[in-house]
Amino acid sequence: MTMLEMLVVVAILALLVAVSLPSVTAGLDSIRLASTGDAIASFLNGAVTHAERSEQPVIVVISLKEGTISADGGDGYVRRFEMPQGIILDRVLPEEVPPGVADAEDPAHADRQILLLPGGVAPAIGVEYFNHHGARRRVQLDPMTGFPHVENVSKE
Repeated sequence: MTMLEMLVVVAILALLVAVSLPSVTAGLDSIRLASTGDAIASFLNGAVTHAERSEQPVIVVISLKEGTISADGGDGYVRRFEMPQGIILDRVLPEEVPPGVADAEDPAHADRQILLLPGGVAPAIGVEYFNHHGARRRVQLDPMTGFPHVENVSKE
């Protein structure tokens, strides 16, 4: 093999890597987005289940600024979920003004506290998040069953 042949092979390999890299990163971001939805749904389901089984209220705090969801049962039950790298918490639904939030602040982007009561109806809340490619998902807690479900959200 000559040096010229070796350079041609290296150039072809570099071109193949350069062409396939965006597809690979987009695929990884899509997997990360899907797994985040499952993790949030599991987190909310765990908080609802703990409230029922322990017969103690659980406070769930969704902090958009910090990108975290935490649960505190007061009986030693404390959980915290941090959004993975590249995934951003965007809003909490429904978009109502919680007490203490100034009118100038967007209520959908304010931190929210949700109280889960044992034997009570689960609140109809939703959490929207997105990745850097603009793909958006929503995890909603079904008030009838108390179970969360994940859905795709179209760009607005």
